Amino acid sequence: MTGFWSMWVVVLACLTAGVGLFLFFWAIWMNIPTDKDGTTGHVWAHGVLREAVRPLPWWWVMVSVGAFLFGACYLLMYPGFGSFAGRTEWTSAKEHDQNAAASRAKLETKLAGWRTLRLEQLAADKDATTLGHRLFLDNCAACHGMKGKGNRVVGAPDLTDADWLYGGGADTILASINDGRKGAMPPLLGALGHNGVNEVAAYVVSLRGTQVPAEWAAAGKVRFQAICAACHGVEGRGNPALGAPDLTDDAWLYGGNIESVVETVSNGRSGVMPAWRHRLSEDDVRLTAAWVLSQGIGRVASEGTSKAAP
Repeated sequence: MTGFWSMWVVVLACLTAGVGLFLFFWAIWMNIPTDKDGTTGHVWAHGVLREAVRPLPWWWVMVSVGAFLFGACYLLMYPGFGSFAGRTEWTSAKEHDQNAAASRAKLETKLAGWRTLRLEQLAADKDATTLGHRLFLDNCAACHGMKGKGNRVVGAPDLTDADWLYGGGADTILASINDGRKGAMPPLLGALGHNGVNEVAAYVVSLRGTQVPAEWAAAGKVRFQAICAACHGVEGRGNPALGAPDLTDDAWLYGGNIESVVETVSNGRSGVMPAWRHRLSEDDVRLTAAWVLSQGIGRVASEGTSKAAP
């Protein structure tokens, strides 16, 4: 604070306190003229109400004096009187740093215990998943939603079901968060033509029971096995190694109706899960993954188990 503004604050503080003290003591000792009945002579409501004069009660005087003394002590101990730092030299920045250090120490104690746990064990710890959910909300909810239910508009998958593009094992979830994923469904309109796209789309939706013209499905099956089976498998059940989705279930990133499938086959899809390794610490990644794993803790993991962090 510059010298001018410091003096400005000092002058205002002294003026305010001085005026307040003057009015306080003046109200106590001033002599107000009264009539013989002890009133000022002011009447209202046709003489029903008369203005009386009574001294301030002593409890009110003592409370007021205490308030003035408290204010003076506060300005002596804490900053507020210009650039004077106060006897305690307290600052909000210093208090913030102390509280932050205490919080970090408390968190580190928790993290030290959590680092010895496998991810499946961490997913069963309520405190760990509570913190993991907070990290998820801060970093992942923009795409996957606050409850991890996904968003078809951006092709973000539901993280709470049993359908996983790359597998739902603990190690795979960690790898997805750390390194991200890049999914690419190439556009096939040029290779198939409009009729071919419609036939393949008809066959694809028929895999989960949707009624379509039999001749379209039959022709689409031939085209599917020639072009699409390399990624999605002959039966359309997907391939976790490539991130190719299962086309026979009800979990669809961009929607499973015929119009959406036609759009996907015609123009392709390109989904990107960014890598978080350089933004989140190893502890943060494990806690986030633990919360994700806890949302489907009853599902059968499709691969391996995680190991405790070194």
